[in-house]
Amino acid sequence: MATTTGASAHRYAANRLGGETSPYLLQHAYNPVDWFPWGAEALDLARSTDRPILLSIGYSACHWCHVMERESFEDPATAAVMNDLFVNIKVDREERPDLDGIYMQAVQALTGQGGWPMTVFLLPDGTPFYGGTYFPPERRHGLPAFRDVLRRVAEAYREQKADVLEGARQLREAIAPATLAPGGTGVLTRDILQQSLEAFSKTFDRRHGGFGQGQKFPQAPNIDALLRIWRATGDPSALAMVTKTLDEMAAGGIRDHLGGGFHRYTVDRIWLVPHFEKMLYDNAQLTRTYLAAWQATGNPDYAEVVRDTLSYVMREMTAPDGTFHAAQDADSEGEEGKFFAWSVEEVVEALGPDDARVAVAWYGMSASGNFEGRNVLFRPRSREDVAAELGLELKALDATVARVRGALLAARSTRVAPARDDKVIASWNGLMVRAFAEAGAFLGDPAYLAVASRAADTLFRTLDVRRGAGSVDDSASNATPLRLWRIASMGRTHVDAFLEDYASLGLASLALAEATGHGRWFRAARSCATAILDRFRDLEHGGFFDTGYDHEELVARPKDLYDNAIPSGSSMACELMLRLEALGVDGAGGDVARDLLARLATPMATHPGAFGTLIGALDLATVKPLQVALVGTADDPDASGLHDAVFGAYAPNRVVAIRRGDEVDDGDIPLLQERAALGGRPTAYVCEGFTCRLPTGDPAEVARQVAEVVAVLA
Repeated sequence: MATTTGASAHRYAANRLGGETSPYLLQHAYNPVDWFPWGAEALDLARSTDRPILLSIGYSACHWCHVMERESFEDPATAAVMNDLFVNIKVDREERPDLDGIYMQAVQALTGQGGWPMTVFLLPDGTPFYGGTYFPPERRHGLPAFRDVLRRVAEAYREQKADVLEGARQLREAIAPATLAPGGTGVLTRDILQQSLEAFSKTFDRRHGGFGQGQKFPQAPNIDALLRIWRATGDPSALAMVTKTLDEMAAGGIRDHLGGGFHRYTVDRIWLVPHFEKMLYDNAQLTRTYLAAWQATGNPDYAEVVRDTLSYVMREMTAPDGTFHAAQDADSEGEEGKFFAWSVEEVVEALGPDDARVAVAWYGMSASGNFEGRNVLFRPRSREDVAAELGLELKALDATVARVRGALLAARSTRVAPARDDKVIASWNGLMVRAFAEAGAFLGDPAYLAVASRAADTLFRTLDVRRGAGSVDDSASNATPLRLWRIASMGRTHVDAFLEDYASLGLASLALAEATGHGRWFRAARSCATAILDRFRDLEHGGFFDTGYDHEELVARPKDLYDNAIPSGSSMACELMLRLEALGVDGAGGDVARDLLARLATPMATHPGAFGTLIGALDLATVKPLQVALVGTADDPDASGLHDAVFGAYAPNRVVAIRRGDEVDDGDIPLLQERAALGGRPTAYVCEGFTCRLPTGDPAEVARQVAEVVAVLA
């Protein structure tokens, strides 16, 4: 459902964005601005006319992007100034993270902050010289009026060209180090885990969970890192930070208590009022985080959050072909949050007075509201406290809440829903496939595995540049090196895949291989790792570039080492290579990963908030991993117990290889070599650094051996 928004969508003729597939670009296709997509046509025009470029970057679910469109890009007077003075280019940051990363560094260097919409002014060769984020139509809140900015920038370009060129040169130099390999090397030890815990503790919000004292983002990689640190060190403070944060988010307004899933972030410290967009990547990462926390603590509430989130994804974010949509908007009918917020009167109308009384107490509602006179639903009190207030038995309360939730969800479904960005993004889909695969394995739910397998099959079939059709097992897959597209939308594939795409899909494939035992997924993971080493490795300085060696030449070749909304491509690549190495794969790139980890040892210890995923890779790189080989497990009733014993414990450094029954196609995983099913029955080999305990088919003994190895690794 690619949707264009804006009240004036068709008052003007279509501009050059009308032929694009990005919902974000299509939202601007009928602006009076003469927009170009990024490409040679726009850049050549800027060079031939010696006009500066106005580059506007955003994404479809971005609230302030919609605001700036309504205020400025739909305004004919503003559009006339833009068209007269600039070559105007619109970019979807989700399609082009390379451009977004480069120019975000420039804006941050200029202003000390960044965000979207991003407005950057470039020389005709693409070098930035000025920029910012949102600009209002008139001066307010310390921000200059957008039209004033346009005129001043154009005047400076015309009349102070030498100064502009010198500033651009300096800015280009300023952003260059951020795209190069980090200098120096460090010692790779597990002491870094304890050091990073101390650094995390300094920014942790002990009252409300999360990090910092202002607006709150989920930061799933950092929560995952803390959970790993707890497992590695036994320090209870690490686990306390995890559970406090997850409990507050699960109860807060950042979670959609009716439809499931999580919004992007909250504007406050207390997790209450969100920016209402829902991003696939947040829900994928938080699914895995709550799943791991459930394994670590046994708290059933965390498993409920997992199932609730995945139900939302299956219901609202899954395409007919099994892949996953990118995002849902924050706005509907021109208002942020209108779809999600409630007045008490609306609840009474939907439920009647008796059930409304329960809903008001359960979801913390009031007549005055907590968001622009209406209520963002949240859970301020425990189940027991609400039952006591209402004079209900817990069973009766639970039954009423279930009925209330269903009725409110049904009533909400009659509202005008936020627009959905339905493009398929390789890396984000990889994150969600991995979440479904791990949920299927850890919770013992084959339905989740089916969802993951179907999505992955479609992704490789659709995004493989070499094939374009066929399955992941197509013979063409081994004919030439793997080459992927990043984007599938409206029946078209485009944009060369980035490091994050290969790494994310590689980890997703490996999770499926571990959960199902199908060799094709192991081969897909190995192909992704090989492609990373061939296309993205920085042979001079170590680590990986974000773009392939044959990518279009930009003002810089980005190398983003920090986790942002999604884990960095470099950190995911390290994890993929170390996991393949743990399965016995020669040449998997484990040495390359360790080199990068060593180079970043000091920053990881002192600024762990930027390296949550990489800290996980460090954890894996500095121990002998828990290795489990399962043989003879296909369609055998005794196999389920072995699977439960292997996957039931929280063991983030675990790798699993499966040979299903008599199947010979196990992907040629080295860990499975010379492993036989004892007596023809399902058998587990629990190993540490390729040194194995006695093989057994007894689930209780497998669980004991797994726990023993996990204790040793800690």
